[in-house]
Amino acid sequence: MLKGDGILELQDLINMKPDTIFLTGVIEDSPAGINMERNYKQIRWVAVRGGIEDWAIYYGLEQISVEAISRWGNKVIGEKWIRKLVQCTDEAFGKYRY
Repeated sequence: MLKGDGILELQDLINMKPDTIFLTGVIEDSPAGINMERNYKQIRWVAVRGGIEDWAIYYGLEQISVEAISRWGNKVIGEKWIRKLVQCTDEAFGKYRY
């Protein structure tokens, strides 16, 4: 979904259809990964374009499906963790839905 450089830009959000899952991955829930609940388990994260050219990242346990996390997962908060998971321009970051 993203251009070759993998950096999310505002135009990428504009070009995507609503509810598009554009990035996903697995990372440890720890200070070395993203320190959301500090339980040291592997968590799956999902970056989703919203309905109005905004976006958010949701997370859940690794064994939960991408689709389920995108609908019912916990939202990643904190600029440090958001930018660690999805490289983005300041303009695209400004469209993050907290």
